[in-house]
Amino acid sequence: MKTFAAIWIAINLCASVVWAGGCRDVDFEGVSLTVCEAVPGTDAIGLYLDDPDGDKLGTFRNLSERLAPAELRWAMNAGMYHPDRRPVGLYVENGKQLAPLVTSAGPGNFGLLPNGVLCLTDTSARVIEARRFDREKPACQQATQSGPMLVIDGALHPRFLPKSDSLNIRNGVGVTEDGRLLAAISNDAVNFQRFARFFRDVLKTPNALFLDGRISRLYAPALDRHDAGFPMGPMLGVVTGE
Repeated sequence: MKTFAAIWIAINLCASVVWAGGCRDVDFEGVSLTVCEAVPGTDAIGLYLDDPDGDKLGTFRNLSERLAPAELRWAMNAGMYHPDRRPVGLYVENGKQLAPLVTSAGPGNFGLLPNGVLCLTDTSARVIEARRFDREKPACQQATQSGPMLVIDGALHPRFLPKSDSLNIRNGVGVTEDGRLLAAISNDAVNFQRFARFFRDVLKTPNALFLDGRISRLYAPALDRHDAGFPMGPMLGVVTGE
């Protein structure tokens, strides 16, 4: 049974008046989170790794400068990466595959199967379990792989434990039934199970994907937020359409 707080948050997240530059802060079971929204086909949603010279962008400032004069509405780190900031799994940017899909189990959160892929076109967004992605081979103009999946067809990842003491700042992304992309970052340390329930029960995303933890960062100028830290790998950026 949903708590009153979860129902209240869900109702208010659907109201356009609560969004500031596409983002808003919410509380879920005592955990502070920031949620950002984008609408495929209306907002320009992109994945970004390199600058025109082939160097890693690394920072929200560099990304904002690359997209100028368009205004970056919000941005977030968008998947795990190697020490040289190359993507760990599948990465597609502007229709070009820069890193291959990984379907095998492995160490760390990425290898905690099932993991998944965020697949973007000019008019749609999907979160797809990686092995299903491999079977269906959907056409993605942009794609990033990460893991584990948070929500799979309405069910939580089977390895998540309600009382897990593995607490971290975490960020992830999901897509609603009506096609809106919702990204969230916890402002307090949270375990996987609670973070996944937020996507399933409050954001109402039947499929959602963990992007990263600990290094998770957000750029949301309407909230006066520009998280600092070491240079990143892939970034998800949203530019508001005309």
